[in-house]
Amino acid sequence: MQTENNTNPPTTPRLRHRRRSTEVTSDAGRANGDHLLVHDRSKYKSMLVRAYSTVWMIGGFALIVYMGHLYITAMVVVIQIFMARELFNLLRKAHEERDLPGFRLLNWYFFFTAMLFVYGRILSQRLVNTVNSDKFLYQFVSSLIKYHMVVCYFLYITGFVWFILSLKKKLYKYQFGQYAWTHMILIVVFTQSSFTVANIFEGIFWFLLPATLIVINDIAAYICGFFFGRTPLIKLSPKKTWEGFIGASVVTIISAFVLANILGRFQWLTCPRKDLSTGWLHCDPGPLFKPEEFNLSGWVPQWFPWKEISVLPVQWHAVCFGLFASIIAPFGGFFASGFKRAFKIKDFGDSIPGHGGMTDRMDCQMVMAVFSYIYHQSFVVAQTLSVEIILEQILTNLTFDEQQDLYTKLGEVLHKRLYGS
Repeated sequence: MQTENNTNPPTTPRLRHRRRSTEVTSDAGRANGDHLLVHDRSKYKSMLVRAYSTVWMIGGFALIVYMGHLYITAMVVVIQIFMARELFNLLRKAHEERDLPGFRLLNWYFFFTAMLFVYGRILSQRLVNTVNSDKFLYQFVSSLIKYHMVVCYFLYITGFVWFILSLKKKLYKYQFGQYAWTHMILIVVFTQSSFTVANIFEGIFWFLLPATLIVINDIAAYICGFFFGRTPLIKLSPKKTWEGFIGASVVTIISAFVLANILGRFQWLTCPRKDLSTGWLHCDPGPLFKPEEFNLSGWVPQWFPWKEISVLPVQWHAVCFGLFASIIAPFGGFFASGFKRAFKIKDFGDSIPGHGGMTDRMDCQMVMAVFSYIYHQSFVVAQTLSVEIILEQILTNLTFDEQQDLYTKLGEVLHKRLYGS
C-alpha cells in the first residue's frame, strides 16, 4: 500500500473583525469629553447665533400670547405642520416616490384628517357656545358635531382605500414603511402636541407656565453647561453635562414658584375661554389664584425686611411643574437625540438658526404638554358635577327643541317643589 508523503501546509486561523459602527461621531471622543461646550473653540459664535434666534422667538411668542387664545392655537397648528414636514422628509426617498405620484399627498391627507378629529373633539363645545345666539347656526353646528366622528372615520377609511389602491410591485416595503411612519407621527407627535390646545382653553396660564419652564430649563442648562460643564451626562447627547442638568433644575424650580405668582395675578391668563371669541376675559379667579398671607416673623431674623409674604396656592402646583420640567421632560430631548443618531443626522431641519428644526425645539414641549393636561385634569379641576358641567352636556348633546322641552319640564318640577301640587 502506497503511503502519501505530501502533507498539507499549516493553515493560519482566520481573524474575525468586529464590524465598525457607522455612527456619525465616535463614542471614544465623547467619553473623554471632547465634545463638551467648555472645550468648543467656536462656542461663542454659535452662542451669539443661538441667542439672536432665541430673542426673536421669545418676542414673537410674547406677542402671540398677548393676542389671545385663538392666535396661540393657530401658532400651535403652524408648529405641528412644520414638525410633520420635517419628519415626513426624514424617511423620504425621491427615487421611489418618482414612481408613486400623489403618495406624499396621502401622508398630508392622513395628517389633516387627524387634525379635524382631534381639534373637533377639543373645540366642539367652544364652537357651540360661540353660535348659540343664532338658531340656524346653532342647529347646523350641532348637526356637524353629532356626526363629527362618523365623518372623520369615513375620511380615514377613504385614505386607507387610497393607500391600498396605490400599492405598486417592488415598492411594497417602502410604501408600508411610509404608512407606518405617518401613523407614528400622528400618534407620537401630533396627538401629544394637541394636548397643548386643550391646556390653552383651560386658561392661558396652564399653557404659558409649562411652556416657559421648558424654555427656562433649556436656556439654564445651556448656560450652566457652557461655563461650568465638565462631566458628561448621557452618551445620546454628548454636549449635555451633569453641571448643566443640576444647575438648570435649581433655576427651573425657583423660576416656577416665582413665575406662577406673577402670571397668576392676570385674569387674561387665568380665566378659561368657553367660546372662540377674542374679547378680554373677566371671571372669578377661584381659590387657586387668591393670595394667602404667611407670617414669617418666627422664621426669619429681625433685620429681614419682609415679615409677611403673599403666596398663591397655585404656586405649590407650579413647583410640581418645575420638578417635571427639569427632571423628566429633558428625556424627551434625549429621545430625540437617540432618534437623530439612529438616522445619522444632526438636526431635524434648519428652519431656526442655531437651534435646528422645529422638532428640535418641541421635543421636550410635547412631553410637558401631556403632563400639564393630565395634572390639571387630575389635581386642579373639580371632579364633582357642577352647574357648568351639566349645562355644557345639555348644550352639546340636546337639540334646540329638546332643550326647550327640558326647560319647560324643569320649570314644572321646580314649581311643584316651591308651591306644591
